[in-house]
Amino acid sequence: MSTRGGQPTLDEVAAHAGVGRGTASRVINGSPQVSERTKAAVLKAVEELGYVPNQAARTLVTRRTGTVALVIAESEERIFGEPFFAGVVRGISNALNEASRQLVLSLVQGDEQVNRLGAYLSRQHVDGVLLLSLHDDGAFPVDLESRGIPMVLGGRSQLWDTASYVDVDNRGGAQQAVSYLIKTGRRSIATITGPRGMASGRDRHDGYVDALTEEGMVADPTLAEEGDFSEQSGRDAMEALLARHPDIDAVFAASDLMAMGAMRTLARHGRAIPDDVAVVGFDGTAGSETTDPPLTTVRQPLVRLGQEMAAMVLRRIEDPDLPTEQLVLPVELVVRSSA
Repeated sequence: MSTRGGQPTLDEVAAHAGVGRGTASRVINGSPQVSERTKAAVLKAVEELGYVPNQAARTLVTRRTGTVALVIAESEERIFGEPFFAGVVRGISNALNEASRQLVLSLVQGDEQVNRLGAYLSRQHVDGVLLLSLHDDGAFPVDLESRGIPMVLGGRSQLWDTASYVDVDNRGGAQQAVSYLIKTGRRSIATITGPRGMASGRDRHDGYVDALTEEGMVADPTLAEEGDFSEQSGRDAMEALLARHPDIDAVFAASDLMAMGAMRTLARHGRAIPDDVAVVGFDGTAGSETTDPPLTTVRQPLVRLGQEMAAMVLRRIEDPDLPTEQLVLPVELVVRSSA
């Protein structure tokens, strides 16, 4: 405890750890510019002395709030109902917790939420912003760049084509999936796309076309039906595809939930999976293992996606002059009984 009988000071923490005051401050403020050995010594001193940083004072000195905002441009129903978001948010939360940063989640849907967000996102409230599930055909109301707020996107966006982002190999993963279907003898291959207003939706459709083109097959636009990544849209899309092409022998869905919806529609029409129609999804969520039959899918590293987004924004908070960073994570085709 403090030698003065009150709350321990930063100087006492530094002395106890055998480092300078500036070094102790960097550790407590989450700077990566210290060795693991030094970090451990300072954190041990903090614990032994019971030191509690004064957040208000720290904000005045560092001009930082210790807070990072995650903005998701989707409805509550989708965010809390789809496994994709749970995996990414878990990765972000874990990484920020390790860096002693607070996560603030903001869901943007509707003018009222947009206006509140615009008033909140400033350097007085947050140190950085993560943006997830942006739609290119919608407007984002806040010019973060002019406000000087470090920003990282989860997935690319035409709204900020020069912004830092972390994405997965959507196009390559879709190409792997459809190439696999072709190699197993499927010839009438349909696709249920994601929203064309999102880069991930376009990329997964482009990967589907790439695989067909490589095999000298024509990408028939009537074999494609747009969904919104939800299970219901997969059901509806599969109905439309079967009405146009009863001879479909395979379908690549741009999300696991849409693939599950397609499987339910196929079962209702008496189509055996995979004997009559093979089905492949995209995401690699836990639910894909429990479908009947288990779903072949393209697994994307959801938790790592969130971790890399958080790590990237923390680097940009520490050094606002860093050049733009763009990271694309690999995906993996997981073959199961549905294809």
